[in-house]
Amino acid sequence: MEHQAAKPESFNLDHRKVRAPYVRLAGRYVGSKGDEIRKFDLRLVQPNQAEIPTAALHTIEHLMAGYLRGVLGDKVIDASPMGCRTGFYLTTLGQPSEDDVRLALVQTLNAIAEHSGPIPGCSELECGNYRDHSLLGAQAWARDILSQEIIIQPTISLDLN
Repeated sequence: MEHQAAKPESFNLDHRKVRAPYVRLAGRYVGSKGDEIRKFDLRLVQPNQAEIPTAALHTIEHLMAGYLRGVLGDKVIDASPMGCRTGFYLTTLGQPSEDDVRLALVQTLNAIAEHSGPIPGCSELECGNYRDHSLLGAQAWARDILSQEIIIQPTISLDLN
């Protein structure tokens, strides 16, 4: 029996027409008890024009995990890097607005740019690849992203006609 993979929402996004850095509401799901889960596309660099090196992206991930929760609180379920290394998916419980998430992202990137001290969770015990980190790289990328306006990006679907 042949199985066909379901097409993720992001595969319908026209990556040529979006403008990073941005926040985009990529999905909204309502559970059987009425709980709402939202998925946000936090695109930090322009697709197919730049990518964040893995060590810097890994450090951004570790720092973002704490700083985003510091701003959005228990609404944050997860913030995971995209495989293309152009940003993160943020999953939330409840209904933070795109602007709430945009402001939280700005605060988080500012905190990353100013972070001093150890990288949270950066040990052999706590991390699956603890040797692949770059605080200086993460800070440089955070400052570069903040030098641009972070917008709210509407979804631009592929024109399949």
